[in-house]
Amino acid sequence: MKKQISEILKIIVIFLFGKFKKFTLRFKKSKSMKDIMMVYYSEAKSARLTGKKVAWITSGGPVEPLIAMDVIPIYPENHGAMIGASKMGAGLCETAENMGYSSDLCSYARSDIACATVNGGPIGGLPKPDMLVCCNNICGTVLKWYEIQARYFNVPLFVLDTPFCHTGYSDEVARYVRSQINEYISFIEKACGRKFDYDRVKKVGHLSFQGQQLWQAVLDTAANKPAPMSAFDAFYHLALIVTLRGTPEVIDYYTALLAKMKDRIARGIGAVPNEKYRLLWDNIPIWHRTRWLSDKFASHNACLVADTYTTAWCGSMKYIDESNFINSMAEAYTRIYLNIGVDEMAKMVINMIDKYDVDGFVLHSNRSCKPYSFGQMDIQRIVEKERGIPCLMLEADMVDERTFSESQISTRIDAFMEIIKERKKHSPANETVS
Repeated sequence: MKKQISEILKIIVIFLFGKFKKFTLRFKKSKSMKDIMMVYYSEAKSARLTGKKVAWITSGGPVEPLIAMDVIPIYPENHGAMIGASKMGAGLCETAENMGYSSDLCSYARSDIACATVNGGPIGGLPKPDMLVCCNNICGTVLKWYEIQARYFNVPLFVLDTPFCHTGYSDEVARYVRSQINEYISFIEKACGRKFDYDRVKKVGHLSFQGQQLWQAVLDTAANKPAPMSAFDAFYHLALIVTLRGTPEVIDYYTALLAKMKDRIARGIGAVPNEKYRLLWDNIPIWHRTRWLSDKFASHNACLVADTYTTAWCGSMKYIDESNFINSMAEAYTRIYLNIGVDEMAKMVINMIDKYDVDGFVLHSNRSCKPYSFGQMDIQRIVEKERGIPCLMLEADMVDERTFSESQISTRIDAFMEIIKERKKHSPANETVS
């Protein structure tokens, strides 16, 4: 069994620090990422030997109660991103399609469903869950996806329903979601066979909030010119705030990363050499072409300095009350980026445009993620009207590389950057006084 765990660790290290290093950025990654992810996956893979429980949970789900009860959270969507980055998405999606699942379904779902049947993917499949926790604040697909996996593994499933917040958070929604938190806690108690630890969840909640603050501070360093990190860096370093939110490892990692970013700022080091143009990214990354896109934009001296995706894990901090974490958690997990109206999303995008002083807006029209993509045309029109900056819509998929046309996207990026260059050339800041 020790040999088996050793092999698992070896696979994880090869993946994380072989595949990811190909497209993560231009500064040395902290060793602690390697250590933390090795421990995380090895503990999950060997949970049945140590007597711990494993819960599969959606990426936007409230994980803190699980951590407070020493349950190891596993994120199939995060695994889907790993599958995409390792360029295994097309094969696994095709396997799911041969099982009868439509190619129109989310590629995270298709690849995960296929992986479960063959222990596939870059780390040999995910550990068998003892329970599943599904929160529909990110999309509706997760409901059926997690029902399928609950039946396949024959384990209990808890569904946390968060009503869509078109314009705000009403008292009725607050009571509805808060009552479900009580049911969620009862579900965990039954699955773990012991009473919920309310004292522990306060500590976990504090760590979660502190981790989100640190993550936002890291992202904020990109407001500097030149930006010490890009959105492509953020896509990589996001892993811990997703997988281990509420743990001290996250605090240590982002504290060190923030110090590193500040040092780069002090020394004038940018993520993109000779940074001239600053861009904002919308939607989930195109995981299988992250390196290519990074190089493509950098060839135009353009840096994607911010994105709506990585900020989603700290965007609802303002709703957290550390003195009453359980109650405030209901609002924070309901009012996330993908669970609010288009007008509210557009306001957040415009705030980011101003904050990071961007010259253009790149929108990934993601074939897999309908909630993220459906309102993009409206958001684009609002941005063009309110800020007048060029916008580029790229059609692709986050995991399934069969939908990606490199030549077409390359041509569109070139044309987009030429528009930005011409605008900058004739902007008042570049005009000389005669």
